[in-house]
Amino acid sequence: MIALLALTLTVSTAAPVLTLDEALQAARQNNLDIQVARARLAQSRLLTNRAWAGYLPTITVGGSYTRNSTEAAVSFPGVPEEIVIQPYDQLAGRAEVRQAIIAPTLWPAIRNAGISEDVAELTTENVRREVLFGVAQAYFGAASYQEAIRAAEFLLEVNKAREADTQKRFDAGTVTKVALLRAQLDRARAEQDLVRARNSYLSAKLALSTLILREGDFTLELPPVPQVPSEDVDLVKQALEQRPDVAAARRNVDLAVGRRTGAWFAYAPSVGFSGLYQISNAAGFTGQNDIWSLTLSAQWTLWDGGLREISLREESARVAEATAQQKQAELRAVEEVSRSRLDYESAKANLSKAEEALALARETQRLTEISFKAGVATYLEVADANAALTNAEVGAISERLQTSLAALRLLRAAGLFTAATD
Repeated sequence: MIALLALTLTVSTAAPVLTLDEALQAARQNNLDIQVARARLAQSRLLTNRAWAGYLPTITVGGSYTRNSTEAAVSFPGVPEEIVIQPYDQLAGRAEVRQAIIAPTLWPAIRNAGISEDVAELTTENVRREVLFGVAQAYFGAASYQEAIRAAEFLLEVNKAREADTQKRFDAGTVTKVALLRAQLDRARAEQDLVRARNSYLSAKLALSTLILREGDFTLELPPVPQVPSEDVDLVKQALEQRPDVAAARRNVDLAVGRRTGAWFAYAPSVGFSGLYQISNAAGFTGQNDIWSLTLSAQWTLWDGGLREISLREESARVAEATAQQKQAELRAVEEVSRSRLDYESAKANLSKAEEALALARETQRLTEISFKAGVATYLEVADANAALTNAEVGAISERLQTSLAALRLLRAAGLFTAATD
């Protein structure tokens, strides 16, 4: 009954398990870097509206009140009443409409605004993927440290049991004081390794909590090593098609070309229309209180001191810069895929050898323990077997972590990380 009660209390008070998918979902919702990127994207999505505003009509209205020091009036032959052209209290209202009819500089500006929005979306997507990649890295690291704690706890129990057994043998006079001291030293070293593993786990979990803004205690479950496409899949092609940073570099070239086109369009004339309506309690010389006018205007700048030529050369240089950056982004993607593939293959081979070494170390430790109890093996052989098992346990956990991280880096380099984890 007591054991059952203890088990019930342990289960009920255990910290909830946070899975990798839950951590990624929390990052999508709570991560501050992603929120900043989304806010900037919302601002960028207004660029097209801002560009179109230059081609939409502008309507302005206004009014005024003036107190004049004197009143002025004139009379004309045949007109029985004087016409007040300046009353003491003068009221006036004005309404004006302006509309661009032909505005060549606005045409590429509207197109460029749409391209800028595309670049902003791709940049936001790249930020989102980088943040989620960082969360996945932190999760795998913290989960591996958690496994290391379990391994350290198991090995500590083994060393404690070995110390207790050696103490009994020393009291019986069957082993020397050196064997007992060695057992105590191994136990102390195992305790130190456990403290180190726990501190590393808490530090890694704190970094993960900061990324996902998760409060409260939680435990992790070590996910399997992420699956990567087979060697038959052209990951370089996938990277050039799927990576948002590469796509953003291409769209930046289109944007630079569009801006250069806008510099050329500055040489073209523009045509506009305006309409004006005014009303006042001062009739003026016409004898009417309101007037209106319609104006069709054209403007053509023939020489502006060379500013257009400077802008054209500047935009041409930006096209060359954007083109070089596009090639740089594509070459970087190709290099990252190739290097990440090599790192993954190397890590996978190391993991296979580490798992083989762990299996051998466990069997060696088991047989040595049996031999020691039978009086065949010495305590030094037992200590060496335990040390080898400790190194094998830690090595296997480390190689599993490195393999998982290498797989994540390969998926990220190929632009497939989001598809593989969402």
